[in-house]
Amino acid sequence: MAYFLLKTEPTVYSYSDLERDKKAVWDGVTSPGGLFQIKTARKGDIAFIYHTGGEKQVVGICEIITDPYIDPKAGNPKIFIFDIKPKRRLPNPVTLEQIKNDKRTCDSRIVREARLSVQPVDEKVWNAILQMSGLEPITGFSKNGK
Repeated sequence: MAYFLLKTEPTVYSYSDLERDKKAVWDGVTSPGGLFQIKTARKGDIAFIYHTGGEKQVVGICEIITDPYIDPKAGNPKIFIFDIKPKRRLPNPVTLEQIKNDKRTCDSRIVREARLSVQPVDEKVWNAILQMSGLEPITGFSKNGK
């Protein structure tokens, strides 16, 4: 299983919207770097949902429920998407400021490549963000979302 971070503007589509909808197509990514990361994701991988804009915080966890596939609406065979479903809201959102100020995460891609909308998260950073949110590392999140 791999870990990712998916960025979204909460006024466009928020974690609450994902919870309400029960699943969503993760689309709208057109940057080469973001598309490359989408193509590396696999069904069963999990991702943090990060709210951009005025919030700048990790707010929840989702599961990638399909392998990447060509976006049938894009009209471009280079545009890939995948489907996600919500797993759990973080007990305490983790702000970008917290991530920047924590020695375990301050040099992570989340900080270094702030514009990359889909990015891998290594296990050390994943666990640190879980801990900052009030969850146990890895064991604080199980496949069934409990």
